[in-house]
Amino acid sequence: MPSDASLIPLPENWTTALAIVAHPDDMEYGAASAVARWTGQGKEVVYLLATRGEAGIDGMDPAECGPVRVEEQVRSAAIVGVSTVDFLDHPDGALEYGLPLRRDFARAIRRHRPEVLITVNHHDVFEPGRLNMADHRIAGRAAIDAARDAANRWAFPELSEEGLEPWAGARRIFVAGSPLAEHAVDVADTIDAGVASLEAHRAYLEGLGDHPMRDAAAFVRDRAEMAGWRFGGRPAVAFELLEW
Repeated sequence: MPSDASLIPLPENWTTALAIVAHPDDMEYGAASAVARWTGQGKEVVYLLATRGEAGIDGMDPAECGPVRVEEQVRSAAIVGVSTVDFLDHPDGALEYGLPLRRDFARAIRRHRPEVLITVNHHDVFEPGRLNMADHRIAGRAAIDAARDAANRWAFPELSEEGLEPWAGARRIFVAGSPLAEHAVDVADTIDAGVASLEAHRAYLEGLGDHPMRDAAAFVRDRAEMAGWRFGGRPAVAFELLEW
């Protein structure tokens, strides 16, 4: 898709969503501004994180880092109106695509029964020349596949034995940070909340040193402005829309 192609509005005729990502901060590097818009509309958004982000701060031992990042994520989510934040215990930096991860994601989809899934970029790159990381690719791909797994009674029959009946309602998937985005959400009124939600990851941001991604406000606003050029000039968050 040409980089100058116009973005079209993302569907908002839904009431519940489950966001499945790899790490604390994944939602905050862009998508949280959209989440603030949706919760402000009365929609319910739940977060599920595959890891606790314990390998995310170079100068902090994982045993110390994990609890810090969990606390920061819960505080960050509250800023954009998300009160339910669940964590799995897959290893940060070493996510493996496979049935255990898909089963865990399908279990969460059956439990929460969302109309929409939100996840992170599952492609190799964010844009030409800017490589995505393995955990993002794996979490995104597993979340996409789990949407169908959750609907198939025979994919993971043990989930039915747990009392979690199949759920085929999550037929739309919003992928944040995708190089194939064709849709967007106007966040002019909620970008401040998005910035604040990223700034709540204080220990993580401090651990970045002089990395450009440490400047939360600049990062979030620059990305929203870039998407806005293709969306009528208003700050926006771009998404790839998948449906099945």
